[in-house]
Amino acid sequence: MKDNPILFRKRLIPNECVHLKDDVILLQTDTFILTKWTALKPRKNLHHGFSIYYLKEGYKISRFYREDHSLMYHYCDIVDFDYQEDINHLIITDLLADVIIEPNGSVKVIDLDEFVTALDEGSLQLSELKNALLRLDNLLKIIYAQGISSLTTPLIPYDI
Repeated sequence: MKDNPILFRKRLIPNECVHLKDDVILLQTDTFILTKWTALKPRKNLHHGFSIYYLKEGYKISRFYREDHSLMYHYCDIVDFDYQEDINHLIITDLLADVIIEPNGSVKVIDLDEFVTALDEGSLQLSELKNALLRLDNLLKIIYAQGISSLTTPLIPYDI
């Protein structure tokens, strides 16, 4: 992958593809891309954060912060990557299942019901569902065995 690809977030529910024009790539290696960002759609508490895109594993680990820089939680997306080399675009497709890790360490898996909706609508193929479930399983094994800090090490020089 070329340096500094243009990032896009593709969602299946709702069906949309958004240019992440304000995301800043802080570090790029063969295995991950680390970005900092401000919230696209401001929410009550969410203000900014960091994301690590694990290119081979198929997940994105984000740290969500409030405006006062306090940690809300870690948010983990199961994703697929589509790199278009000729135009240096990286499309990150959200494969629906998410994991939230609260500051106290509690782990919550969410949005599994969206698999059924996406299958019924035809926006997700069975092979994509299988890949998403395997990635979710791998991610949860790491979180339970080693903790979220094992996946956020690249943030150490940048974190607030």
